Amino acid sequence: MYFGNSSTTPAPTTPTTTVTDTSATPVVSVGTNATLGNVLVAANGMTLYTYNKDTAGVSNCTGQCLAEWPAYSPAAGAPLIAGAGVTGTLATMTRTDNGTTQLTYNGMPLYFFVQDTAAGSATGQNEDGFTVVQP
Repeated sequence: MYFGNSSTTPAPTTPTTTVTDTSATPVVSVGTNATLGNVLVAANGMTLYTYNKDTAGVSNCTGQCLAEWPAYSPAAGAPLIAGAGVTGTLATMTRTDNGTTQLTYNGMPLYFFVQDTAAGSATGQNEDGFTVVQP
């Protein structure tokens, strides 16, 4: 697999205050995986990952990598609400390769894995430098 490397200057991360609100749909919450225990999941229930070649506010997953590990891009203007048990900081960053917004957790860009087909699935754990995010 090809995992592109961004060589341009990263766009700054836009910090936000993580809000815990049980009356609204959180963009990130805590889910459970039978093997890994508590994991962070997106609003759709799918497991979230970080990439070990990224740094805070910088995604180095481009091209084919991004096709297999799609960035978690929240809806424009969506409030960054964390579900109960999410202890880190949510923010967004602008990707340098395509200008889209990507959600970050404690500064690290968040991704999905295309081979995860059901909520709670974590088939991407330790694949290609990606690991499941745990609260």
